[in-house]
Amino acid sequence: ARAAGGLPRGSGEAGCRRLSDQKPVTPDFTTDVNVAEIRLSKPKPKPKVSNPAGTWEGLQGLEERTKGSLISDTLEEMEKDEEFKITAKRLKEEGQAKMTLEERKSRRRALDNLGVPDFFTFLEDQKVAQDLSRKPSEVLQLNIGLYCNQACAHCHVESSPKRKEMMDRKTAERCLRILENSPSVHTLDITGGAPEMNDQFRFLVENARKRAPHLVEIIDRCNLTVLLEPGQEGLADFLAKHNVRVVASLPCYSSKNVNQQRGKGVFDRSIRGLRMLNDVGYGKEGTGLYLDLVYNPLGGFLPPPQDALEAKYKEELKETFGIEFNTLMTITNMPIKRFADFLVRRGELEEYMELLVRNFNPSTVEGLMCNNTVNVSWDGKVFDCDFNQQLGLGTGTFIPESEAFGLYAAKETGGLTVFDFSSVSDLNNTEIVVDSHCFGCTAGMGSS
Repeated sequence: ARAAGGLPRGSGEAGCRRLSDQKPVTPDFTTDVNVAEIRLSKPKPKPKVSNPAGTWEGLQGLEERTKGSLISDTLEEMEKDEEFKITAKRLKEEGQAKMTLEERKSRRRALDNLGVPDFFTFLEDQKVAQDLSRKPSEVLQLNIGLYCNQACAHCHVESSPKRKEMMDRKTAERCLRILENSPSVHTLDITGGAPEMNDQFRFLVENARKRAPHLVEIIDRCNLTVLLEPGQEGLADFLAKHNVRVVASLPCYSSKNVNQQRGKGVFDRSIRGLRMLNDVGYGKEGTGLYLDLVYNPLGGFLPPPQDALEAKYKEELKETFGIEFNTLMTITNMPIKRFADFLVRRGELEEYMELLVRNFNPSTVEGLMCNNTVNVSWDGKVFDCDFNQQLGLGTGTFIPESEAFGLYAAKETGGLTVFDFSSVSDLNNTEIVVDSHCFGCTAGMGSS
C-alpha cells in the first residue's frame, strides 16, 4: 500500500516526498550541501526610532553613567597606560626641548627617506605662489592652559589632569589690551587643555567685547565633558549668555571609537554635554547660538569628505540621541606630540608623512591659519599657529629647516611675547615659521 504522497508505508518517511535533485524546485531552493560550513550572520539591529518627546534609545541610563568628575577615571587610565608612563619617564630624564627636537628629526628622516625636501622648498617645487610673511591678523587664539580632565591619545598639546600650566591674570589682561588695540581682529579663539577649567576663561569672555567692540565672535574649543565637571554646572548658560561659539571635538558618532581615542566614558559624557548645550539653544535654528563639531581620524589616514560625513553625523546623532548641531569640520591629524608617538610605536611615521605629501592640496595654502592668526601660549609666548606652539617655534624665529638641527635648535629660541608689542599689526610682515609638520595642514582638506 502507498500513502497519498506515493511512498511505501513503514518506510520511515511518512508524510514526506522525495523531490528531484536535478534542479531547484523554487528560486531560493539552493542551499549548498556543505551544510557544516554554513554560518549564521549576526541578527540585524533593530531600527532606530526617534521620539519627538525626547526618549531616544541612546539615552537610557545616560545620566547615571555620567555622574561625578571624569578626572579620577582619566588619572587611573594614565597610571595603567604603559605608553603614558614611558613618555613621562622620558620627559623627566630628557626634558621637553630634547624630546621635541628628536621628534622633529624623526619627521625629517622620514621625509629624507622619501626624497621630499623641506616644506618651503616643496612649495617652490610645486610652483605654489606663497609669501611666507604675516598678513594683517584677524584671529587672536589663546591657549590659556594645558590642564584638562581628559588625556586624549592624539592630543597635540599633551594635555591631562597632571598638567598644571595655566595663564595668569597679568597675561590675560595683556591679551585683552592687544585685542583692544587690534581692530583687524574679528575673532577671539580660546583653547587649551580644557580652557573652561582655567581661572582666566570667564574673565576673558566677559571682558573681550567690552574692551573690543569690533570683536565679532568668541570661540570656545570645548571637549564637551567639561560641562559635567563639578563647579561647571552653569557653564552652558554662561556660554549662551555671552553668545560664545562652541567648537567641540567628537571624533565619531559611536562610543567605541570615541572612547578609544579620548578615554573611557568620554562618549557618554560628550553626548550628555551636547544635550545640555541643545537645551540652552545651541545648534538650534534661529537662536544664533552656534555649535560646531570636529572630526579627526582614529589612525593614520585622511578624513572622509566633510559634507557627506556631516550628513551622517546629523542623522546618527539626531536619531539616536536627539542632538542637533550646525556644522561638522574634518581635520587631519598632525604628526606631532602624542599622535607622532602613536605613529612611531606602530612603525607608520614614514608611511603617514608620505600620505600627507602625496595628498598635498595647493588650494589649502592661501587659507592656512598662520596667514591670519596670532597664537598665544599660556605663558604669553607668541606663535604663528597652535602646532608651532607645541614645537617651541616662536614667531620671528624663522630658520631654514636644513639648518634647524644644529647648535641653534638645541638652544631656547626665545621669540616674542605679548609684552613685546601692543597690537597684532606690529607683527605684520614677520616671516612665518614653517617645518615638516606643515604638510599636515596642506593635505586633503587641511587642519585647523
